[in-house]
Amino acid sequence: MKEIYSIFRDELLNSCVPFWLENGWDKEFGGLINCLDREGRIYSTDKSVWMQCRAGWTYSYIYNHIEKKQEYLDFARDCIDFATKHCIDKTDGRMYFTVTQDGRPLRKRRYHFSETFYIIANAEYYMATGDEAYLDAARKYYELVLAIYKDSLADPFKITPKSYAETRNMKSLAEPMIMLNVTSIMRDADKEGYELYNSVITELIEDIRAFYKPEYNALFESVTVDNEVVLESAPCRVINPGHDIECAWFLLEEGIKRGDESVIDFARTVFDNAFELGWDKEYGGIFYFKDILGMPVEAYEHDMKLWWPHNETVIASLMLYKHTGLDKYKEIFDRVRVYAFEHFSDREHGGEWLGYLRRDGKPTEPPCKGHTYKGPFHVMRMLAKCLTLIEE
Repeated sequence: MKEIYSIFRDELLNSCVPFWLENGWDKEFGGLINCLDREGRIYSTDKSVWMQCRAGWTYSYIYNHIEKKQEYLDFARDCIDFATKHCIDKTDGRMYFTVTQDGRPLRKRRYHFSETFYIIANAEYYMATGDEAYLDAARKYYELVLAIYKDSLADPFKITPKSYAETRNMKSLAEPMIMLNVTSIMRDADKEGYELYNSVITELIEDIRAFYKPEYNALFESVTVDNEVVLESAPCRVINPGHDIECAWFLLEEGIKRGDESVIDFARTVFDNAFELGWDKEYGGIFYFKDILGMPVEAYEHDMKLWWPHNETVIASLMLYKHTGLDKYKEIFDRVRVYAFEHFSDREHGGEWLGYLRRDGKPTEPPCKGHTYKGPFHVMRMLAKCLTLIEE
């Protein structure tokens, strides 16, 4: 573990952290340019709002837990302030999905994940600096997002629904899962709201349980509002092993904090089933999507290997090993971290990790390090979380 600690710390502070500071920090307009190729060159100047917020959280978290370097806070603040200034629609308070380099709106989506990442960025930065303005922003957007989560009609931004609810009324695992993580971070930051956040987390855990179907040993990506699976529909049979595993460590972390063995057992069950379903026994690595009945998957990228499911599995398996002491979790931790470092880590081309591999583990061509959906978040969160787990 001492050797692994050294490897992870070096990868974080000498490969990933500087990659974004040197290549992605937009010194002209502020914030992060997230579309970077293998060498760190910009291939698109359009900015992901998720990545402004995720970078704000990540660099604040590294400052809070790994290394107190002012440059990290300066970058975090610049990304958060860019999001505050340019990424909020003044007509309704909702946030955009992408903007131009100088902050003009390009796209706005029906779901509220930009807002959730904005919340955690402000909350983590507040914990680093004590600046109440950032806690106020986190509180404001938490209230908005919680209201939307509890009642979609509370969303002030009305656009055409993704599907016709009167035909098939579905709900997504992503919403309670992300809300669980957001609420946990808000509980750490906002001591005045501790009881509220605790009660919301209790509800969210039960909401997540509704997506688990023991007869299939799986946590589904979507179920009906009545908590039923729709097996005649290919999209409704989809399992995302990486999502399930990420959700498992969110649950495990909360179960350990509460000393609640039922939540801990549920987290272990979700992890065990997702890893068994997701691991590619021929080429190694974790599949992106699987059909619970073993039928064809609608998404083209279903058998690709993406960076983030491997990141989440490394965190979850180490957390499980630390909590249970069971060798099987140490074996999974070692298996996945070795695969991930061998296939995704890219020190010889300027640092950071590749994002997208084919099933056989070879990079897509041309390779990239940054994308609308990939930035300074999953890899660096994994490295930082594992460092704190090993220290403990």
